[in-house]
Amino acid sequence: RTIGDRIGEAKASGNLGNTLKILGQFDEAVVCCQRHLDISQEQGDKVGEARALYNIGNVYHAKGKHLSWNMAQDPGYLSQEVKETLQKASEYYERNLSLVKELGDRAAQGRAYGNLGNTQYLLGNFSEAIAFHKERLSIAKEFGDKAAERRAYSNLGNAHIFLGRFDISAEYYKKTLQLSRQLKDQAVEAQACYSLGNTYTLLQDYERAIEYHLKHLVIAQELGDR
Repeated sequence: RTIGDRIGEAKASGNLGNTLKILGQFDEAVVCCQRHLDISQEQGDKVGEARALYNIGNVYHAKGKHLSWNMAQDPGYLSQEVKETLQKASEYYERNLSLVKELGDRAAQGRAYGNLGNTQYLLGNFSEAIAFHKERLSIAKEFGDKAAERRAYSNLGNAHIFLGRFDISAEYYKKTLQLSRQLKDQAVEAQACYSLGNTYTLLQDYERAIEYHLKHLVIAQELGDR
């Protein structure tokens, strides 16, 4: 501010916002991120504007998750406050998405799609969530981003469960499992086995369910995860 560096001030405000978000001070975080947005728009800095929109989305997303954890409910069964907070997150992600499309930033589009999928999932809009996660998946594949691909499969599996499409969920969870092994991520591998166990229980294929729950058990023991 002293040297009149507006772009610098915008970035510093954004960083403050992100830090306050991590500290759980969501309302203060929004004020700082909004300042980042306002200055970026005033300066015609499209990249800064996109980043600010994404960050505000993240603050509302984190706030919505934080509020819903205190209530421990299934996706879709939310208080009015949580719903409104997640809808705000979604709106900012949508604005971010249209801007990064304009800028031709595919990686940023991938992130926006993933987060839109997650917010729609929490809101109980499972079909919308699936559409967004499919977009996320194709961009992850485009970039050879295995970790993002793995997350997309997992999220697609979760959303299909709530639509009662257990067989499709099982296919997505198997892909999750395959990739977690490729990535040598045992905790995620265990989680995928657990999801597959539950899905096969829903499909009433109990032999297979037992098989996957045993795999989950073995990894949990290996990791010493009580």
